Amino acid sequence: MNTPTPRHFPATRMRRMRRDDFSRRLMQENTLTPSDLILPVFVLEGENQREAVPSMPGVERLSLDLLVEQAREAFALGIPALALFPVVGSALKSEFAEEAYNAGGLVQRSVRALKKALPELGVITDVALDPYTSHGQDGIIDEHGYVLNDRTVDTLLKQALSHAEAGADVVAPSDMMDGRISAIRQVLEQEHLHNVKIMAYSAKYASHYYGPFRDAVGSAGNLGKADKRTYQMDPANSDEALHEVALDLAEGADMVMVKPGMPYLDVVRRVKTELHAPTFAYQVSGEYAMHRAAFDNGWLDGDSVMLESLMCFKRAGADGILTYFALDAARLLRRTEG
Repeated sequence: MNTPTPRHFPATRMRRMRRDDFSRRLMQENTLTPSDLILPVFVLEGENQREAVPSMPGVERLSLDLLVEQAREAFALGIPALALFPVVGSALKSEFAEEAYNAGGLVQRSVRALKKALPELGVITDVALDPYTSHGQDGIIDEHGYVLNDRTVDTLLKQALSHAEAGADVVAPSDMMDGRISAIRQVLEQEHLHNVKIMAYSAKYASHYYGPFRDAVGSAGNLGKADKRTYQMDPANSDEALHEVALDLAEGADMVMVKPGMPYLDVVRRVKTELHAPTFAYQVSGEYAMHRAAFDNGWLDGDSVMLESLMCFKRAGADGILTYFALDAARLLRRTEG
């Protein structure tokens, strides 16, 4: 392919195409719509219950009845899916996370209720054990506190199967255990759940941006001063991320996730460019909290910066974005379209 000969000023004036609104719109390379957004939600037990998350202003833990109401609004705004995260009481946490695959558990009941109320709304479930473990790790640990990979995978596939049998459209392993995608895909095939999709958190980093989320689901206190560096990725690495993503795709993942989001957009771009797979990114709790603090203090303009931050994901190559701004962004985009 011949490279065009560059033209220099004044033959080329880059501002010429920026002068008018119509020409700016015609040459816009990326667009953001409600269809690009996934809403993460926190569900708790009870009825007519809502609890604010102090470190995430504007985000609430909701009982299932109120969650269904919020899901109806999201669906009406054009948001195609939500991602479900449970708030599990301390009495149900254990060393081996048995509650994770309880067919009558909070997530399983929530999936059934959401699919009954809104059959066309995509329901994504988190496949990880940290909400259910008494120690706050994403897996089963040995006597030294080390997370046991294969023992954990055995529990994860039970959890994923229970979610799929409840009606989940997408199971999303966020644990970073080796081989769990292959194991989950195999059990889904064996149970004739061929169309249940797997969204693999393939490039999940051992980030310090997750603090507010751990507060929201109640795992921070259990984890204490421990960390997750023996299974989540080193923030210094990107080649490793490509290796992780390629392995998960080979094992049967339908789509892959990079987490966190904005600080790792270089990884999003590499994944999309080099592997050409459906690629998602998570604008995580710490990113949300920082933005909201700036908005609430009047340091940044909330609406414009919110949409700009989400457009960054699209420009980097993300096909979809998990964001706590999903409802606000969808409302604003709808008003703009109107």
